[in-house]
Amino acid sequence: MNNPGYLAKLLILIGTLLALPSAQSAEAYSFAVVPQFDQRKLFTIWKPIIENVSKRTGIQLNLVATLTVPEFEQELSKGSFDFIYANPYHVLREESRQGYIPLVRDKTPLRGILVVARDSAFKTPADLDGQQMAIPSFNALGASLLLRADLAQVFKVKVNPVNVKTHSSVYLYVANGLIPAGGGVEKTLQEQEPAIRDLLRVLYTTREMPSHPIAAHPRVPPKVQQAVRQAILELDGNEEGRKLLSEVPIQKAVATSMKDYTPMRSWGLSNYWVEP
Repeated sequence: MNNPGYLAKLLILIGTLLALPSAQSAEAYSFAVVPQFDQRKLFTIWKPIIENVSKRTGIQLNLVATLTVPEFEQELSKGSFDFIYANPYHVLREESRQGYIPLVRDKTPLRGILVVARDSAFKTPADLDGQQMAIPSFNALGASLLLRADLAQVFKVKVNPVNVKTHSSVYLYVANGLIPAGGGVEKTLQEQEPAIRDLLRVLYTTREMPSHPIAAHPRVPPKVQQAVRQAILELDGNEEGRKLLSEVPIQKAVATSMKDYTPMRSWGLSNYWVEP
């Protein structure tokens, strides 16, 4: 044991072992966010959150984004993502296929809105029969599926949806008079610049629904799922974390599960779903 060569080799071996990543952090997990916003804004909002969660848990999460919602939906159906932030109907649609498990959502419910220009002559949704309506994607939940279902079932109105790719684009198209009406959700309208919001008027608001979940693919080990869920919930415990979540926006993170979303199956939304 007094052999200097032996001791040197032992120290090198110990140092090598200490430098190796832990079993938990050895594997990286993808975290995909449905493209509500343009890619630059999406990364600005989500990258600090993902980095914070990775630091708290020691689990490497890699933020990935698709350019369009249909691309996101195609990859979702393949099970390409380990963690997702997606609209509730995405998770419901995949329950029998990929089986994504909801972990966390905003306590504040989601409501779809129908917006028109502030000086528009339209007074009720019934006035929009045959008109174009800007939407962020055909399968956006509050901004398209539920809104179009309500227009048809409640107001007996058929509109012509125009996919303009993002929520921000919906508001810009309507504010600039390019399309007479648009579908969005309250949360994304609140995120727009005051100069845009001031040019718009909310003509109709849908019923409440549970907010977008952060969900995990079943292949992700339960311990990893729980660690990520806990880390996101703990972000609410300090001012910096709350500020990060508010950009999503998530006002109050709470644990969730599939049972929060199953009542939506009876809303007839499948009639308006467009396969990507």
